[in-house]
Amino acid sequence: MSQIHLDTAPSCMDDHDPDSLPADEAVARVRTSLAPLAGFEQVALRSALGRILAEDIRSRIDVPGHTNSAMDGFAIKSADIPTDGARELVIIGTAWAGRPFAGECHTGECVRIMTGAPIPAGADTVVILERVEVKDEQIRIRADNKPGQNARKAGEDIASGDVVLKTGQRLLPAHLGLLASLGIGEVKIHRRIRVAFFSTGDELHAIGEPLPEGGIYDSNRYTLYGMLMRLGVDAIDMGVVRDEPKALEQALMQAAGCADAIITSGGVSMGEADLVKQKLSALGKINFWKIALKPGRPLAFGRIENAWFFGLPGNPVSVMVTFYALVQPALKRLMGEHDGAPIRLRMPCTSKLKKRQGRMEYQRGWMERDEQGQLCVRKTGPQGSGILTSMAEANCFIVLPMEQKNVEPGAEVEVMPFSDFV
Repeated sequence: MSQIHLDTAPSCMDDHDPDSLPADEAVARVRTSLAPLAGFEQVALRSALGRILAEDIRSRIDVPGHTNSAMDGFAIKSADIPTDGARELVIIGTAWAGRPFAGECHTGECVRIMTGAPIPAGADTVVILERVEVKDEQIRIRADNKPGQNARKAGEDIASGDVVLKTGQRLLPAHLGLLASLGIGEVKIHRRIRVAFFSTGDELHAIGEPLPEGGIYDSNRYTLYGMLMRLGVDAIDMGVVRDEPKALEQALMQAAGCADAIITSGGVSMGEADLVKQKLSALGKINFWKIALKPGRPLAFGRIENAWFFGLPGNPVSVMVTFYALVQPALKRLMGEHDGAPIRLRMPCTSKLKKRQGRMEYQRGWMERDEQGQLCVRKTGPQGSGILTSMAEANCFIVLPMEQKNVEPGAEVEVMPFSDFV
């Protein structure tokens, strides 16, 4: 084994480490390693919310299914619109939504019509109530109307045979309504992926236990649970695994036997008790284990048997940053969700940000509107990797590229809103 000289080996405090993989390259490498997992389900529409489509959805009908009125008014023949002045038309009936007018509209006639009602045979134009003079069973229309106005054509929104949703789409409430409007009651979706996760460290204790000297409560499993639940996976919480080689080996093998992906927190840096990287090397394969990201340099990616492995740092903020930056896109890929990079906005930053070159940084920020109503962002207090309040008080990441230096107040920065993560 080669010897590491402590005076030259990069530490987590250093901003430049030639052995760290650039964050964007790490994301790309993970993506090219993964493919959507096999396995599908046919589920009822109401059970499909948040799930990923496994097939293109084609409409079997036209939407709207018939030419109908966009407004309350009177259906007429466009040939009856006067070129100047006004013209009188006889009211011959009423068309209701769900109760169409059965007859035909001839020259000199009109049909009272409600929004959504089929336009009667012979008519092709709707004059709204506000532009009509009504007297007894006649109306008077003026020349300020146009042929075809206020008439929604059959198939104008969706034509029969159109692809309305594509495979890989995460189904949102509007999608359920769209599918229901097409009469589709069941959809084919990708199966849920199984993700096992656990924390490592002798210092970690469960909520409710008295804390010994040097002990801390395990928060990482709760943030991981929350992020996984919002993503929509089957999460398997394996608790806390102590810093003991045999216990860690057993936990990793158990996770690999029941999950498609494994996430651990802690144990991937260079300390003597950081065993996760060692065990990953022994039990599986490491693709990379350091990325040029702050917070979150020590991050192991690899494979144990048939399960993909993500070894995250132990600091609470580092866990969340690395999950959103790298793990979530990877899990979405396994779930079959189509590509959808998070939205990035540019806006002025009202805080001074400290930054040294060498690593991409995800600083935590609060996006808001200034007195002029323009979007701006400020940092949420101290940015240390163990200060979880910086995440709890944030609604976005301020993303600073590797070569960025300090940011002065008023300078533009790139922002990733949390609302775009899921």
